[in-house]
Amino acid sequence: MENPSELDSFTGEIKEALQNNNQSLAATKIQELLDKEKNTCLNIAITGESGSGKSTFVNAFRGIDNKDEGAAPTGCVETTTDVTRYPHPNYPNVTFWDLPGIGTTRFPADKYLKHFGFERFDFFIIISDTRFRENDVKLAQEIQRMGKRFYFVRSKIDNDLRAEERSQRDFSEERTLIKIRENCVQGLTQQGIVAPQVFLVSSFELGRHDFSVLHETLERELPEHKRNALLMAMPNINLEIINKKKRGFKAKIKYFALLSAVVASAPVPGLSIACDVALLVGVVTKYVIGFGLDIPSLQRLAKSTGVPFKDLMAVIISPVATTKVTSDLILKVITSFSTTAVLMAAEEVSRFIPIFGIPASVALSFITTKIILNNILSMLAEDAENVFKRALKMNTSV
Repeated sequence: MENPSELDSFTGEIKEALQNNNQSLAATKIQELLDKEKNTCLNIAITGESGSGKSTFVNAFRGIDNKDEGAAPTGCVETTTDVTRYPHPNYPNVTFWDLPGIGTTRFPADKYLKHFGFERFDFFIIISDTRFRENDVKLAQEIQRMGKRFYFVRSKIDNDLRAEERSQRDFSEERTLIKIRENCVQGLTQQGIVAPQVFLVSSFELGRHDFSVLHETLERELPEHKRNALLMAMPNINLEIINKKKRGFKAKIKYFALLSAVVASAPVPGLSIACDVALLVGVVTKYVIGFGLDIPSLQRLAKSTGVPFKDLMAVIISPVATTKVTSDLILKVITSFSTTAVLMAAEEVSRFIPIFGIPASVALSFITTKIILNNILSMLAEDAENVFKRALKMNTSV
């Protein structure tokens, strides 16, 4: 949401509608709340000189290989001559915009930004595989003047470490990284950037170095209503990202449970169960995609890590992962939860209890939906953690 007061406003309207027995309005308000976040757009501008690795960075952030269909083209010469949009494969509301390096255009920094429509971008990532040059600094200063945020990413760190290791007798990765960072910061400071932050990144190893720090910085500095879009688009580079996604999904369960409860208030036998299952299919599908447990995501992970696809599949336990989530599958899963099976039966019986039947049914529907989603979410989060560990060739308990 935009801010806590806006969320409070939605919550207050939902509560008032329920108190007035206006189930239709309550359902509409709940859906508006959920849709607002789902439709929030995040536009990320990526720029840098030719050969700096910006297209590879775009692809890595989107969780796809440079050779995959829909990947940003890469090369040692400038392959970007105009702004090109690359939507996230699972979250098309999150878009990466690959901009040509300012040095390859005929525009000065201010005209460059206006030409490519700077106002559409939420923030800029300026990439270099060596030192940041005068054009990068001019662009950063102009971005700042126009009220937008920018972040310096020093790319291809894996290449630097390999080269240093080959040439140094007493090679130290830590010392090398400190030296690279200090050189970048010093160069930017000398050109007029105050207290610059530089993130050291290898697009082929996002789990190492500063990519997670970059995410934490973006998360902290983005408006609140944009943070969830960024989180969902993040590849699972560490266990903390998986846990953050789990917490994000969990925070929404009460709204889905409330939507289920509103449906349960309609005195039509069988209606609530039918609607609950349709609702659950949609929510669980989001969980599967968000954790990267759908087949296309797992195939991309296997390709990028070199871990056989079958090995990743072997650690997945949940029956709703790696398959199309259907009503029949959801019914099969929830009836395997003894508690929810009893509650669902009780909900339908409670409809026929005079006077108190409908309120009891509403409460039971809320509780049942909440239990089901929490159980499935926990299973899928555990699967995501096991897949992550197997992808890194770590031991798992599975």
